[in-house]
Amino acid sequence: MDIRQLTTFITIVSLGSFSKTADALDLAQSTVSEQIKSLEAELNVRLFKREGRNSVPTAEGETLV
Repeated sequence: MDIRQLTTFITIVSLGSFSKTADALDLAQSTVSEQIKSLEAELNVRLFKREGRNSVPTAEGETLV
């Protein structure tokens, strides 16, 4: 877990979207997805419910916040 992953995670929670986060952090959307995928693998939990274009934190994601 590193500061980039946590910054990306918190930004997604704040904006509710991977694509809006990519724009806000000046990253490719694939980079945002990879960072969250890596963080989820490291923590062995799912952090977001992906509902179309919106992303809502799971209970585990809320705990991390």
